[in-house]
Amino acid sequence: MRRWNGWGDEAHAYVVPARAVQALQAWVGPPAPPRDATLPEALAGVPESRLPHAPFLSFDPEQRLRHARGQSLPDWVALRSGRVGAFPDAVAFPASSDDVRALLAWAARSGARLIPYGGGTSVAGHVNPDPQLRPTVTVDMSRLSRLIELDEVSRLARFGAGVLGPDLEAHLRARSLTLGHFPQSFEQSTLGGWIATRSSGQQSLLYGRMERLFAGGRVETPRGPLELPVFPASAAGPDLRELVLGSEGRLGFITEATVRVSPAPAREEFVGVFFPDWAHGLAAARTIAQARLPLSLVRLSAPEEARTMLTLAGHERLLGALEAWMRLRGAGDEKALLLLGASGTAAVVRFALGEGLSLAKQHGGLSAGRTFGAQWTKNRFRAPYLRNALWELGYAVDTLETAAPWSAVPAVLSRVEAALRGGLQRCGERAHVFTHLSHVYSDGSSIYTTYLFRLAPTPDETLERWRTLKERASEAIVAAKGTISHQHGVGVDHAPYLKAEKGELGMAALGRALSGFDPEGLMNPGKLLGAAR
Repeated sequence: MRRWNGWGDEAHAYVVPARAVQALQAWVGPPAPPRDATLPEALAGVPESRLPHAPFLSFDPEQRLRHARGQSLPDWVALRSGRVGAFPDAVAFPASSDDVRALLAWAARSGARLIPYGGGTSVAGHVNPDPQLRPTVTVDMSRLSRLIELDEVSRLARFGAGVLGPDLEAHLRARSLTLGHFPQSFEQSTLGGWIATRSSGQQSLLYGRMERLFAGGRVETPRGPLELPVFPASAAGPDLRELVLGSEGRLGFITEATVRVSPAPAREEFVGVFFPDWAHGLAAARTIAQARLPLSLVRLSAPEEARTMLTLAGHERLLGALEAWMRLRGAGDEKALLLLGASGTAAVVRFALGEGLSLAKQHGGLSAGRTFGAQWTKNRFRAPYLRNALWELGYAVDTLETAAPWSAVPAVLSRVEAALRGGLQRCGERAHVFTHLSHVYSDGSSIYTTYLFRLAPTPDETLERWRTLKERASEAIVAAKGTISHQHGVGVDHAPYLKAEKGELGMAALGRALSGFDPEGLMNPGKLLGAAR
């Protein structure tokens, strides 16, 4: 059973080692474990629906609760405190494009607003109803999840857009194929959600971000169906797929999607490389990215992240052995960890890793073999469960991400971390901050920062701490000319900063384009462009 107030399956737990708890106390102070609301207490806050009965709608209070929020820290504060605030008035579960069109026609008659819901993993407020708006129906797309067509010659697969990541991969692996799209939310998120937020998977260096993988499909809009035919390339004017990618449910429901698939790799291997400091690691990551090797992963952890993740995972022996090994080779406390991954035939894997390790060595890198790569592979989808365990101890964890050209990466990273580290000084609190580069390109990199702080005595105070940190970091990103979102979309949390990136004319053009498909504003109002658009 999926947790109603946290991440993932209730049966999965992440145990924080005792030494890691001691480290947490040293970093930000001793916690006070919260008293979370129970499910019955939260259900008691679900109000009466404002909608009349309809056979295609569920008014079940638990369904409405489970579809009321995503996975952002404000969502967690709301769910854990039982103060959810706004609920969908009903939940719909369409099983076909015909069902979706019927919902759109009903909404046009009734004036209800519709929120597309994939896996509910949004960390930017994409699925949250607005309590000030008209009655809202959250539309769960999970029943549109079958493999519709597979063209093995062209390596194209058409799915219902509600398919979850593991189910999609299971369909493809049965034919020795893969999409290769593995965001950290992979186990809980959907193909339609990946498209609607321009998602990036952990191995996008090889397989590509969602804008490369998404070949075409079908979108049911309030003005009618939008068909996106599949071509290997086309010069027939602007590409309408670009309107769908990152549209966040504002123009309609993605019901079907055709994706470009690849042969499942015969071999995958991930290795760790340590550098004496961040500067050497950063230079190596840039050099390797610009060499355009057939690697599937280049991921660089800054020194604080390398220490933190090893500590939280409880690898005391590994950490001790590593420290001794690095000291013998002249590296101190400021070492950075680079993970290199290769996927494909045995020959491709040998070549890619051999060339990558050679370039790393030129920048002072010391290969640590497969141990750290194996640990990353084992925990790549387990890490979000750590949020549950830390919350129950009394600590809040959130992330933010941006991207910038290589020449700007050091300055952007420094400004973001400084904004977060000093963000809670006024209230006498500390934030523990650490960063990695998760996706690299020939011209730049993403910057993915995690920050951890103590829960406050009240939910309102915790939310205010988060808001202060989020605003300071977002302002630092905008001032440093980074993108406000590399892979998590815009939603409501990033909407105030979008104009700085798109400009006045760009925002107006986006608004007109979306209203061309949804003139009455039925679809997910307030997301992406903000409430005024």
